[in-house]
Amino acid sequence: MRAGRREEDEERERGLKQGAIAFLTKPVKKEALADAFGAIRQYLERQVKSLLVVEDNEVQRNSIAELIGSSDVQIKGVSTAAEALLELRKGHYDCMVLDLGLPDMNGFQLMDEIKKEPSLRSLPVIVYTGRELTRKEETTLRKMAKSIIVKDVRSPERLLDETALFLHRIQANLPEPQRRMLESLHRTDEMLTSKKVLVVDDDIRNIFAMTSLLERHAMEVYSAENGKDAIEVLQGNSEIDVVLMDIMMPEMDGYDTMAEIRKLPKFKGLPILALTAKAMKGDREKCIEAGASDYISKPVDTEQLLSLLRIWLHR
Repeated sequence: MRAGRREEDEERERGLKQGAIAFLTKPVKKEALADAFGAIRQYLERQVKSLLVVEDNEVQRNSIAELIGSSDVQIKGVSTAAEALLELRKGHYDCMVLDLGLPDMNGFQLMDEIKKEPSLRSLPVIVYTGRELTRKEETTLRKMAKSIIVKDVRSPERLLDETALFLHRIQANLPEPQRRMLESLHRTDEMLTSKKVLVVDDDIRNIFAMTSLLERHAMEVYSAENGKDAIEVLQGNSEIDVVLMDIMMPEMDGYDTMAEIRKLPKFKGLPILALTAKAMKGDREKCIEAGASDYISKPVDTEQLLSLLRIWLHR
């Protein structure tokens, strides 16, 4: 029973992480469906969405408000975790942008406090930080936050994009400067051009399909049909930029392969995207702990994969 509840929570988390407004588990009762449609209708009819920005630096806080602000988003900025909890408890917020370095408690502790309150567990949290994260910190954050954005030259565009997703803003209705920023971000296929990607899958049909997709975006594709070959390909081609790793392979599966790759110092920071079968439950954390940078479910959504590739190649 406990395992079933955990699996349901993980499916809910996956759906909400990709921008879903509501989540139902089959078989769906008529009353639950009516309640869900009512909640969706109420959400969409609300013309103004609410965003909480938790950032102790006033200049940064104002900058975020200016970046995202418009007539359809009401933004409240606070500088401490205590203020954030007070705001969340007294009013409704559709999304929260969080800096990790707060004066009274760090962002990890604040998210722990939020997760303790049932009414706040589904609140989308976008971590927006200038900190260099350790692997352990990044693994922890990926279990708690909907998105992690490390501040750099393209991070404002990504922050605008992520908040637009979780606030369900329609790009065509955004103010022109914001619309232009997102159009520029989504046009970044030059990020993929000439990049070297290793596809690891024991099914040659999947390799062919993935190769066809990636080569259309001018990527240079290498392939391996098992974990041992994947490591050999990497050792012979140290300029590979990213790995797409299937998890279910005979003998040496994706978990073991990623663990072996991470033992090699020159591949400690290599982006590895795990490809997991949709039927598999509870493997997200296992993927990250084994060495994956991120993961995507099979059958692979093309746009989601390309978006993840852009994000990790940019980082």
